[in-house]
Amino acid sequence: MDKKILEKLEISQGDITLMDVDAIVNAANTSLLGGGGVDGAIHRTAGPGLLEECRTLGGCPTGEARITGGYNLAARHVIHTVGPVYSGKPRDKALLTGCYQNSLRLAADNNLTSVAFPAISCGVYGYPIEEACKIAVDTTCLFLKTAPAITRVIFMLFSPKDLKVYEDYIESLKTSDT
Repeated sequence: MDKKILEKLEISQGDITLMDVDAIVNAANTSLLGGGGVDGAIHRTAGPGLLEECRTLGGCPTGEARITGGYNLAARHVIHTVGPVYSGKPRDKALLTGCYQNSLRLAADNNLTSVAFPAISCGVYGYPIEEACKIAVDTTCLFLKTAPAITRVIFMLFSPKDLKVYEDYIESLKTSDT
């Protein structure tokens, strides 16, 4: 793996709503009107303006992404993406890959340089963290090769266990010859 690309990645554990970045990514549902987990926390912190703007978007299909303002968040934008509910089928991987690709494309198209992602689909949607981590990191690294303006991607994990999965996987990429 290209070391210059890996240097753009950061891993942290904590509250994504506190991130001072150009955009945080919201693991949203298809309505974009708020929900539980990360989605609910982002909507609560951002305030009612976020919900008002989301109402104008008409939802978002699974695997795609939409961008809004950040309102009361430290982040200037929220990129909403809808991850798949895990079923163990090949389509899950394609949809989750799309979440990362489309979110990063929106960031690049809007001249954003820093983006923070949660572990999309790994909460109530049931995606196994080990598989989701590989998709997230590999898709991000591949995208960053074509989008040099994005200089910082943070994977903000909720639990120490999830953090360790990301740390171990990125470390394995640093020590591999590929």
